[in-house]
Amino acid sequence: MSAPGEVRMGRLEPAAIAGVMSREVANFRTFWKATTFSALLEPTIYLLAFGLGLGATIVSGVEGLSYVEFVGTGMVATAVIFSSALPAMFGTFVKHRFQRTYDAILAAPVDVEELVTAEMLWISLRAGVFGCFPLIVSFAFGLDPTAGMLLVPFFGFITALGFSAFGIAVAATVEKIDQFNYVTTVVITPLFLDAGTFFPINQLPAGFQVAAQFNPLYQLVELVRGAAFGFEAVDLLRIAALLLFSLAMWRLAVRKMSTRLID
Repeated sequence: MSAPGEVRMGRLEPAAIAGVMSREVANFRTFWKATTFSALLEPTIYLLAFGLGLGATIVSGVEGLSYVEFVGTGMVATAVIFSSALPAMFGTFVKHRFQRTYDAILAAPVDVEELVTAEMLWISLRAGVFGCFPLIVSFAFGLDPTAGMLLVPFFGFITALGFSAFGIAVAATVEKIDQFNYVTTVVITPLFLDAGTFFPINQLPAGFQVAAQFNPLYQLVELVRGAAFGFEAVDLLRIAALLLFSLAMWRLAVRKMSTRLID
């Protein structure tokens, strides 16, 4: 919403969005080392446990790939959802309910739509970078870099847009912070387990295989593996599906936050 007497030039003012994002960047500078350390350590542990541990028992590989290659590319999806949905959920809740940050921001010439958009963009930019870390770690375990992998940050970014918006919408809906446990258990965990990250989905019952086609993380995994090992024509449809998912979640997040902050 606008300050009293302020005339809005239009929706989604770049200056307003940049202002909110600059605050987030300044805040991130105070804890980036710990966040980056965690983002690098987690894929290393997973690759040691699954890639070398479990992978040693899968001599024949998976779908023509070594198990390290299969898991290393699939873990991009895990990194993206955990660096977008969870920070959006907890960060939004804390800034709104405890710190009252959003009340201060909305006192400036910034409306809810610009606030939500700025939060989504910042979280997604960060998640797009963190999503590359599993690939970087996998290079040390035998994954060969390819030119197509340069598209992985973009794939991670458009996927994170949807999940960051989802996290914002959830934070605007729940009444207590411990209710995030339900979301994590019922939504986030099944999504990354049914994404083809650690095993191919064709090993699952038919119902789970169908459900995976509607899972944004599965679409991301397939895009990343396509970037690493060869694209297919269907990848354009996967990108379109992720953009549609992000658009739907964005509008939901704006509506939920408007209800929480204004109505």
